[in-house]
Amino acid sequence: MLLRGLTWLVLFQLLGTALNHLFLPILPGPIIGLLLLLGYLIIRGEVSEPLNLAASSLLRYLPLLLVPPAVGVMVYARAIAADFWAIVGALVLSLILSVALTGVLMQRLSRRHSVEPEDAQ
Repeated sequence: MLLRGLTWLVLFQLLGTALNHLFLPILPGPIIGLLLLLGYLIIRGEVSEPLNLAASSLLRYLPLLLVPPAVGVMVYARAIAADFWAIVGALVLSLILSVALTGVLMQRLSRRHSVEPEDAQ
């Protein structure tokens, strides 16, 4: 079952990479594959057991993927320190914009899904 789930994951990544090379050079192939997998799972309505098993097995090793970026931060600490305030400013600005956008979208979605008394009758 694990092999079947890993095959599905690799298949969607391969499909995303093919679409990347043929049509969408802007987005990375694995991201396109991830979006295709998300669409497939939304259409299907559930996650199959082999895919769930493969994802659970891979999630155990996720912290290992964070080691190279942490090493990169330590190696380029001087360069990061030189542009510290620009980095902090960009992070704060992006945080404010994303929180504001999330709030606006949440209000619009909650208005759309609220049932008014006139609609109920």
